[in-house]
Amino acid sequence: MPQLRLALNQIDSTVGDLSGNVEAVLRRTRECAERGAHLVAFPEMVLTGYPVEDLALRSSFVEASRAAVRELAVRLAAEGLGELPVLVGYLDRSESAQPKYGQPAGTPRNAAAVLYRGRIALRFAKHHLPNYGVFDEFRYFVPGDTMPVLRLHGVDIALAICEDLWQDGGRVPAARSARAGLLLSVNASPYERDKDDTRLELVRKRAQEAGCTTAYLAMTGGQDELVFDGDTIVVDREGEVVSRAPQFQECAVLLDLDLPGVSAEAPDDGAVLDDGLRVERLVVSEEPLPAYEPELTGGYADRLEDDEEIYSALVTGLRAYARKNGFRSVLIGLSGGIDSALVAAIACDAVGPENVYGVSMPSKYSSEHSRGDAAELARRTGLNFRTISIAPMFDAYMASTELTGLAEENLQSRLRGTLLMAISNQEGHIVLAPGNKSELAVGYSTLYGDSVGAYGPIKDVYKTTVFELARWRNRAAAERGETPPIPENSISKPPSAELRPGQVDTDSLPDYPVLDAILARYVDRDQGADEIVEAGFERELVVKTLRMVDTAEYKRRQYPPGTKISAKGFGKDRRLPITNAWRERG
Repeated sequence: MPQLRLALNQIDSTVGDLSGNVEAVLRRTRECAERGAHLVAFPEMVLTGYPVEDLALRSSFVEASRAAVRELAVRLAAEGLGELPVLVGYLDRSESAQPKYGQPAGTPRNAAAVLYRGRIALRFAKHHLPNYGVFDEFRYFVPGDTMPVLRLHGVDIALAICEDLWQDGGRVPAARSARAGLLLSVNASPYERDKDDTRLELVRKRAQEAGCTTAYLAMTGGQDELVFDGDTIVVDREGEVVSRAPQFQECAVLLDLDLPGVSAEAPDDGAVLDDGLRVERLVVSEEPLPAYEPELTGGYADRLEDDEEIYSALVTGLRAYARKNGFRSVLIGLSGGIDSALVAAIACDAVGPENVYGVSMPSKYSSEHSRGDAAELARRTGLNFRTISIAPMFDAYMASTELTGLAEENLQSRLRGTLLMAISNQEGHIVLAPGNKSELAVGYSTLYGDSVGAYGPIKDVYKTTVFELARWRNRAAAERGETPPIPENSISKPPSAELRPGQVDTDSLPDYPVLDAILARYVDRDQGADEIVEAGFERELVVKTLRMVDTAEYKRRQYPPGTKISAKGFGKDRRLPITNAWRERG
């Protein structure tokens, strides 16, 4: 059987940084060439970063992407790498009108190209365009209508882009019709909880459908609210795993594959397959390579346990947001509670404790143990710490105006938010908002108070999971012989905003395990009141909780972006009108 050394580059890229992304591809291609690669591949839209959103509608950006891919081809050849085929994703445009989609000529395309001998030797566009969750690709792109095939060293390699595997039909059955020996898909599929298991089963299923070895090359890193977890997978035609890359790490997976040679029944170039896709074949080399002893297997990286996986996603998201936007340090209000403690631990792991600044801002209602817990967190992590009392500011406000009840409580939170933003402006840190998904869902946060900030690391994390992650982080530290970062008292004490004497969260909210179970059904799964009640929850509590969620939409619109880890996070995933008279009454 013909042999092929495949190089799959699981890397991060930055949206809009065309020159930086080109340099990364060049550097990685050199490294793969030194290790004897015969084909080098990079993720979906690696040259532009992903997703580009409305940048796709700017002709200047589209043309810059097209110029970048041409430049990359020339530079590869100039460095003596022209004989090595390189597959890269980029932003292209259609060359002709496609009236049935109502799009004019020049419409953007999510595309990939094979670079060879200093030019774009083969280009193709994504066939299936996702239009759900965080994806709006029908807004931007027109689909491709070809079945691209690269014939290399006597092997036919069918090419695809991300959603081409996630949806039925299209290029997967077309790869079988084309008699391909390898199906290679380049992807930028965002992380969400438990998706790695779903992804593995998908790749196994598609390999069996395509009838050939299948390689799923993934992106890693972060972009705004999205995190990419890597997890590049190669399986054989029976669906057995050949290689699997680590999660949340940049790496190059190189492996030697024995693959079927070109079939005598392979359709001709230009042939239209049963599913309507037209074969477009690039022939680089018909003859197989001289036989060699396989050396590289790609390896199999251990999977992360669930809590470690989620925590790694949160660290990756914050690190990418800070680094890619040029922020070197972060600022956190430390209350001594579990939320700010977990955010601080994530921040220390993401940017280093020397770049994390914590401020304790006690009021007359702040307990001594909460003040002590904030200081203890700082001692354990090594972050920069100071205490600034808001009592004088609070007294000045109260002397000037008459506030009682909720207005008086929220004033304390807003004073803390104002103080954090003032320090941010003065010292150049970005403020991290510590709110969790449970609080955001029911509006249990103060506008312009604890909601201030540039990024919300645990915005998509329910309160019950906050506790689980805190316990896991402490346990992981202890297993490594390190100091657990989060004080045990922050985990074990009843959650409280401490805005009035003796206040605890359960004064206003159900116990968090119950609340989160209801929210998961309503927010994440779009179940109505009757369905939730039928699942065993008390009707009055369900209706009350859903009403809190519905009336807090205006607050969530004003909350900063934060790392998405669930199937439906607040933001791009869940889009509801603020002005909305519909209520789930049950």
